[in-house]
Amino acid sequence: MTRDLLWRGMLAGILAALLATLFARAFAEPQIDLAIGVEQSHAAHHMSGPAPAAEPEEELVSRSTQKGAGLLTAMALYGAAVGGIFALVFAYGYGRFGAAGPRSLALLMAGLVFLLVVVVPAIKYPQTPPAVGKHETVGLRTAAYFAMIVLSLGAAVIAGKVRAVLAARSGRGFDATLLAVGSYCAIVGLGQFLLPTVDEVPADFPATLLWNFRVASIGTQFLLWATIGIAFGLWAETVLKRQGASPAR
Repeated sequence: MTRDLLWRGMLAGILAALLATLFARAFAEPQIDLAIGVEQSHAAHHMSGPAPAAEPEEELVSRSTQKGAGLLTAMALYGAAVGGIFALVFAYGYGRFGAAGPRSLALLMAGLVFLLVVVVPAIKYPQTPPAVGKHETVGLRTAAYFAMIVLSLGAAVIAGKVRAVLAARSGRGFDATLLAVGSYCAIVGLGQFLLPTVDEVPADFPATLLWNFRVASIGTQFLLWATIGIAFGLWAETVLKRQGASPAR
């Protein structure tokens, strides 16, 4: 059963990546082009003067390739990877955490991943166009962002264990859930306070452009995980019904 779920999860991830690529191509990539134009105009302004202007560096990969085949390839590989991991986690969790059906569990998992991996880290480190930011801080920004993701997932695991212990001791699931959510928020809040603050958006960068890019980025991720949750849930339900599996194992 796990093998059947695995390849269906990868297929759902690839389908989700295709839809997310189309969305990003229509809404996110135009904002990137505008941000690159702003950066180039600033560079041209700073380079104007008595000193001769340096020749522009040759692009290793053209923007047309980045927006087309490059974007599709990267998203397809990412979708297949996260779809496979999603399927393995689903196979492990189905029947162990309540009596939710496959479609409900898949949607719940997709929603949690979107919240924990996309929304919460974006509160501390919101998405910025590739043209924004200093080249010498790329390593720091990348490490800090992934640290925020690990912190969010770790806090969620701790919160889940807190809820399980409190619910078992008191028998009051609602109160245990509230305390678990509070513990998650406390851990994430402390981590966000301790992690370095990175704000390299120029003061004269267009606010509307930055807002539109961030909305498009969140929308791309939302479409990706919503598609994985819906498509994988449908296919997983077919597999589980055929094999006679039930959540009350």
